[in-house]
Amino acid sequence: MEKTPGGTPVGVDDPYEFAGVCDHLTGDGDCRYALEYAEHDPEFARERAQEEYACPVGDPECEETWADCPHFRSRNRDRECARCDLEEKRMAHDDERPLLEEHHLSYARDGETLSHEITVSLCRWCHSKVHNSWARITDDATPEPDAIAELEGRRSRERDELGFTSAADWYDREGDNQGTTDE
Repeated sequence: MEKTPGGTPVGVDDPYEFAGVCDHLTGDGDCRYALEYAEHDPEFARERAQEEYACPVGDPECEETWADCPHFRSRNRDRECARCDLEEKRMAHDDERPLLEEHHLSYARDGETLSHEITVSLCRWCHSKVHNSWARITDDATPEPDAIAELEGRRSRERDELGFTSAADWYDREGDNQGTTDE
């Protein structure tokens, strides 16, 4: 199983099994990295310019894989846990800890060369299980009771915020603000 530089498992044998389309691939099949960051790798940018910035891997008929591209990056932006399917519920104007965290699947293989950035979303409960044990992302898992309780608490607060409170509940007949809401 792949491991972090600190030696903890990341929950997969092959990070590329979880990699989606490259974040640098445009809808037209061009390599955004070569267009926007040419100064970071001028040789790569020149090669892409000669091919009219076409992605070297984006063509379905191409034999190369994402692993062959030196600037591949795939960050999964799903709003549910890749392991237990717990949905994210963020509260507006609130700095509560998110239910989902970004989990890196790919690290430097030889300790020096940075490998591709491949990430998925994991709830914080699954994230700790994957790093602290031999749990795998592909395990058939259900959300932890604490995770469900946290999600339901957020949904409850959201429903309360969206609820209707009449002006009569806020002001008495003389117009004084009483602030008499569900206390």
